Amino acid sequence: MQTGSVTTPFGRRPMTLALVRRQMSVCEIGAGKTTDKWKVFRDASAAIELLRLQPSSLAVLDALLSFYPEKELRQDAQLVVFPSNVQLSLRAHSMPCSTLRRHLSALVDAGLIIRKDSANGKRFARKDSAGDVDSAFGFDLSPLLARAEELAMLAQQVIALRAEFRKTKEQLTICRRDTRKLITAAIEEGVDGDWRAIEEVYVGLVSGFPRTPKIDDLTEALGSMEMLKEEVLNRLENNGKAENISINGAQYERHIQNSNPDSTIVFEPRSERKQGEKSSETPKPKEPLRAFPLSVVLKACPQASDYGPGGAIGSWRDLMSAAVVIRSMLGVSPSAYQSACEIMGPENAAVAMACILERANMINSAGGYLRDLTRRSDQSEFSLGPMVMALLKANGPVQLKTG
Repeated sequence: MQTGSVTTPFGRRPMTLALVRRQMSVCEIGAGKTTDKWKVFRDASAAIELLRLQPSSLAVLDALLSFYPEKELRQDAQLVVFPSNVQLSLRAHSMPCSTLRRHLSALVDAGLIIRKDSANGKRFARKDSAGDVDSAFGFDLSPLLARAEELAMLAQQVIALRAEFRKTKEQLTICRRDTRKLITAAIEEGVDGDWRAIEEVYVGLVSGFPRTPKIDDLTEALGSMEMLKEEVLNRLENNGKAENISINGAQYERHIQNSNPDSTIVFEPRSERKQGEKSSETPKPKEPLRAFPLSVVLKACPQASDYGPGGAIGSWRDLMSAAVVIRSMLGVSPSAYQSACEIMGPENAAVAMACILERANMINSAGGYLRDLTRRSDQSEFSLGPMVMALLKANGPVQLKTG
């Protein structure tokens, strides 16, 4: 293979260190290495986005490969093709010469070909006495042989990303459909709860989907939609439990005290016993508030990370440590926060503090607000779900790409 030494481009085209490195890498191709030129072309076509090329650039590369007479690129073969612009344009589907030059430059910049210019910039070949090509000036296809394995890996990476993209998109479509129909069913069948607010959150998420999403956009959107679906199912489950307990209430002679039909039901013994008589029944403990994934909480409450150990939050323990700092900063008394931890649980109390921090400019007294949330939680009148979802929607344009 006649790669020659490092050469500079003809005319006004500049020389760069990247071109030097590419020409030097071509000189290091292992002896006896071969590859199918069309396989390399297919790999480059699959990796077009990673190579930052346009389809027209691949059409020019296809035309260049057609001027190489053999099927395989070989280390010991002459890999320089030297078609004129007229010939190359015809094989590139009559591409205008100005466009042709632009795409040739793109192929050079992508490291798929190397210009091997003659002294006067013309493309030609010299033959020896036996009629074999002794030297040629034009476009060197050696980079395709040198990068064959790399291009194959890039192609596999793109294929894997496309499969993941397709799978994630299907999951998002199904989750979106399930969430929409569950909300609709709850509204049409008159299930207790503020389902219009949940519907607004759903509409906000959907309206924030980009028209041409990337895999990261789909992953973010799927996480948000799955969280909303879980919240909907949780509310429907709690409502179903409330109905079952209401039906069986007379059998157990219990009084259902429920000031908000959305939430978990609180049971208390009937006060029909004689005065002074102690109840032998143990009150049924309330179901704990639903905990959200830490990643979702941090998206909804990004300011909390500033108060974590080292200015970051990587675990629930870090969030609870940050909540203590936030409590002190907002003037919440230790007793108010301790009560919230006992009623809500330490993780949910920390989430509540993070939410209060996000809305601090709209809250007159953070301590009073936390005590009110604690009281409502104790009476099953409050759930963290709507608060977290509202903040997620509000912080969407900055923290969450999906709305």
